[in-house]
Amino acid sequence: MLTIHAAPLVLPVGAAAVAEGIGGGAVAVDGDRIAAIGPYEDVVAAHPAARVRRWPGLLTPGLRQDRARELLTRCYHPDPREADELGELPLWGEEFDRLAATMDTARWAGSVRRGLQRMLRQGTTHVVGPFGADEPALRTALSRSGLVQVQGRPGSGPPDLDPFGVSGGDLAATAHGPLTVGGRADLAVFDVADEAALRVGGARLCVATVLAGRLVHRAR
Repeated sequence: MLTIHAAPLVLPVGAAAVAEGIGGGAVAVDGDRIAAIGPYEDVVAAHPAARVRRWPGLLTPGLRQDRARELLTRCYHPDPREADELGELPLWGEEFDRLAATMDTARWAGSVRRGLQRMLRQGTTHVVGPFGADEPALRTALSRSGLVQVQGRPGSGPPDLDPFGVSGGDLAATAHGPLTVGGRADLAVFDVADEAALRVGGARLCVATVLAGRLVHRAR
């Protein structure tokens, strides 16, 4: 079924922003591909039978997480039931080393799954590897998540679930690539007015993530 994702502002990256007319911009998704990008009124007129999802704020390409390997193999993502003891943020460094010394396979696998879920909640659709053949459990979890594995240069500094942590909020440097008609439908939506506000607020303001045309995260 063809779906239209509409927002007051669409930033395709590499092309002009779309914010014309009363309805703002829109991206039509057919299966796992982008069928159209343009002003809301034009996209809806061209696809009158499509389901429409209206989002607040800003629609962009999905983001690329440059610290994925460290976030999944050198961080522990606490279970919500552990929040009183461990908090809610990823644990790394000495805290991770202490936990890793006593962690069994099931607890480790749970941390990886939660890490992947939290990446999706931050608008991440692509993760930088490599993820070795000697890590079958990790590779299986990544495959099941649907996140796209890409090659690249991992970032530096403390691991950060916010993909903007490395680029300082630069969307063009953090997006997986531009949104193009015929391209894969990997999208993120943020509850901010414009790119300047996104730079300040970061990926925690993500309200929806679309991965290969599937809505895999929505905050409202």
